[in-house]
Amino acid sequence: MTQQTSVDMSELELTAQAELEEEMALEADLVAEGVEITGVEITTERGAGRQRQLSAKVSIPHSVEQVWQILTDYDQLADFIPNLSVSRQIDHPQGGIRIEQIGTQALLKLKFCARVVLDMVEHFPHQIDFQMVEGDFKSFCGSWTLRPAADGSTELCYTVSVLPPRAMPVGLIERKLKSSLLLNLTAIRQRADELFNPA
Repeated sequence: MTQQTSVDMSELELTAQAELEEEMALEADLVAEGVEITGVEITTERGAGRQRQLSAKVSIPHSVEQVWQILTDYDQLADFIPNLSVSRQIDHPQGGIRIEQIGTQALLKLKFCARVVLDMVEHFPHQIDFQMVEGDFKSFCGSWTLRPAADGSTELCYTVSVLPPRAMPVGLIERKLKSSLLLNLTAIRQRADELFNPA
């Protein structure tokens, strides 16, 4: 009984140490990018095997309709989203909304590119669902959710479920996704300020 408890404690200590190291590495990534780490909340859930679900939330001091306008301007997203080198709407065989995106990140001093083709389903003005139909992950799907607040601002939430292929180290991908989410939601908030704040 005592031996089992000490093993459990040892495992807990190792887990806590790994989480601390991960947070420190994430913070180092963001400092290197010159990003102020404020206002964005991120949670991670581990699914079966290598599956990960990440959620990020930020408050944007602009209306739901204004934030929606930014999110659905698919061809312009790469202009202000860090690490997104390509974002463009492409033909959809059933006449829906299909976009191609290519993200670029530095992983272990190597430049890593990931391409996804996403089908978007818009529920104006509160939700945008997306599902990968082609790309470099085994699966990649999620949603943007926009909730109006009493003061006229918008609570923007992004949720993604991702299953990386075996060739990608899952811990590294998870950390880079967290870093990207912090950067991206901060960039969306800054874009809204640039577009909608009176001069």
